[in-house]
Order: sequence, then C-alpha cells, then structure tokens
Amino acid sequence: MPASIMVVGAGGQVGGELARATSSHRIIALTRAELDITHADAVTQAFAIHQPAIVINAAAYTAVDKAEQDSDAAYALNRDAVGYLARACKAADIPLLHISTDYVFNGDKQTAYSEDDAIDPLGVYGASKAAGESVLRETLEAHIILRTSWVFSAQGNNFVKTMLRLGKERDQLGIVSDQKGCPTSAASIADVLLRIADRYLQGEIVIWGTYHYCNQPETTWFEFARCIFEQAEGFDELTLKPISTSDYPTPAKRPQNSMMNCSKLTSSFSIRPVAWKEELRKVLSQLKD
Repeated sequence: MPASIMVVGAGGQVGGELARATSSHRIIALTRAELDITHADAVTQAFAIHQPAIVINAAAYTAVDKAEQDSDAAYALNRDAVGYLARACKAADIPLLHISTDYVFNGDKQTAYSEDDAIDPLGVYGASKAAGESVLRETLEAHIILRTSWVFSAQGNNFVKTMLRLGKERDQLGIVSDQKGCPTSAASIADVLLRIADRYLQGEIVIWGTYHYCNQPETTWFEFARCIFEQAEGFDELTLKPISTSDYPTPAKRPQNSMMNCSKLTSSFSIRPVAWKEELRKVLSQLKD
C-alpha cells in the first residue's frame, strides 16, 4: 500500500491544488470542515485515523486586513494550530511541510530576501505566520518551512480573480505600482511541496529547514495587472493607472519589497522557479473553461 501524504487546508488555493494533484503516493486531502486543526484533539484523532507518513499544512488565516481586528483567529490558525500539527508529527516521528509568507519581512530591503534575513513583520498576519514558524522550529526538527508570495490560482480569492472582476465592472483601475514582488501560482507551490514529500518518502536525504519559493521574475502589482488583462483579452477599453501605496491605504501595511531569493531551494533540491507569465496563462485558461 502506498504511503499517505496528509494535506490539511485542502479548501484553500495551494491545498486545493494538492488535493487535485497526481502522485505515486496516496494523498489524503482534508478541508477545514473535515479537520479543524485549531482543535488539538481533532488533530490527534486525524493522525490516529489516517496514519500519515508525512503531513503538508496548507491551512492558514490569510485575510491580511481582517487580521488586524481578528488577531485571536489569526494566531489560532497560523501559530497554535501549527504547534498542534508539529507535536502530532513529532509523536508519530514524521515530517511536516508548512507554507509561510513574505509578510514575515518588513519590505525595507532593496534586494531579494534570503532565508537568514531578519524577520520584522508589519502587521498581525505576518506576525502570526512568523510565530507559527517559530513554534514549528522549536517543536519538530524534521520540517520544511516554504515561504512564498503573491499566490494566485483559479480557485479562492486572489489578485488575478479580483482584477478580472473589477475589469468587467469599471473602465479605469488604479493599481499600486511601488510594491515589488513575485506572483506565484498555487499549482507551482503544490508541485514543490509534493516533490519534497516524494523525495522523503523514497528514502532520499532531505535537508530540513526554511526555504523560499516564488515564480520569476520580479514585477509590481501594476505590471502584473497589465499582464493579466493582456493575456485575458477583451479588456481593450480598460485603462490602468499606476498609483502609490499611499494612494491606496489599507488596514494592514504591506511590504514594499516582497522579492525572495530561491537559490537555497535550487541548491538543496534542484528545484528551479518557473515563470509566472506561463503559470498565469494556465490559470486564465482554467477560468475561461
């Protein structure tokens, strides 16, 4: 019988891609309705029932602005639940692969962030994710923390789908042009996680720790939006206006620079970042279908 990969948070963008992925191993994909990882007893029970060989945590509180007024819920899912999973994995002597974010950084650096750069989150979301990273490191040696950024897919709430919706409703859109980062498809993140899981399950050496992964190259929200509408077609009458972060105030402050250096992942696992424009084509095709 093939080994089991247990995915939690299967209702989210990356979790959904993991649930639909093909693998030589058995994927047990659990939505929050099926497993609420904010309850330690539920986590323990799920491990007893499914007996996974490795766990991927794709669950997270990602409502960046809402987190500023809902910090208890953000910390419950992004920190406490990670601790429950890490302790259960330690008891079962199995690894945990966990997704984190560029929001653990303050965005002041002028070049791409590496894994050993100091963290300094600007808001509750980033702070809660950073706290989850700390709990995992302190609890379980056999872990991967995969930090990523600007996630998009055909499912869930994300920038691509928001742009397409607003582009149909308005004839002009103001898009922030002074924040840099790397759009990253949920499908490519899922692929990275499954490749690492597969490597472990095949008995190969895995260098545990924190890694960065995002699609390439870097861009701005404005340029990303422009590419979305160019590829999507049918938006010839739409005007895009570049605006500054100060023109679009939000409850939570965003990092000005979300660029991340992915060379450590490449050297450790021979995994190279893919191009976001090609990933965008795939997502737009899915949405069209």
